[in-house]
Amino acid sequence: MSLTVISSVYAICSDAAGVAGNIFAFVLFLSPIPTFRRIVRNGSTEQFSGMPYIYGLLNCLICLWYGIPIVSPGIILVATVNSIGAAFQLVYTTIFIAYAERPMKLKMFGFLVSVFATFGSIVFVSLKFLDSPTRQLFVGYLSVASLISMFASPLLIINLVIKMRSVEYMPFSLSLATFLMSLAFFVYGMLKRDPFIYIPNGIGTLLGTVQLALYAYFKRASQEELRHPLIDP
Repeated sequence: MSLTVISSVYAICSDAAGVAGNIFAFVLFLSPIPTFRRIVRNGSTEQFSGMPYIYGLLNCLICLWYGIPIVSPGIILVATVNSIGAAFQLVYTTIFIAYAERPMKLKMFGFLVSVFATFGSIVFVSLKFLDSPTRQLFVGYLSVASLISMFASPLLIINLVIKMRSVEYMPFSLSLATFLMSLAFFVYGMLKRDPFIYIPNGIGTLLGTVQLALYAYFKRASQEELRHPLIDP
């Protein structure tokens, strides 16, 4: 097999992994819709927190900037998925601010301004003071730190499932989409030989595997309890 054919197959496989990651990520971006339907229907944010969407927006913006060709050539699929993600997170944050009570509204608006100020500072520093290789390292380390910090949520869910011995608060579809997205981008990063992609998504894949294993274990355990309920003597 010629090097040209091998190179073409390699490129097709990496692009396929990136496209798959985009598709699974889109499913994740749609997952908060039921929550915001409730917020709009009730005209209140109730006890919901807007911080996951603020963190999500900053994460998507940093990773979007990392995927831009001026920072990292050849990984445009990272930019596309995070541009879509940033748009979703901005819409969710805007709706949350619109329906929040005044103190929370002002607080969330302040956080939103801080997100764009932080992102603007990252863009300014990386373009003004850093050459191309250093720029990629600078933004790459920031994107890894941002992605790893986002894994706090799965860890909290895993802890809750173990503590309560129930998968009630860990929807299977969400866990599966998270696992598949992380796996797809892990493969994409490996094929692109980019540690700033495959390391955080490798961690995400591992956590996703744990979530699915816990789901299978506790789901089976709950079904066994239904079949053989404990009877008090």
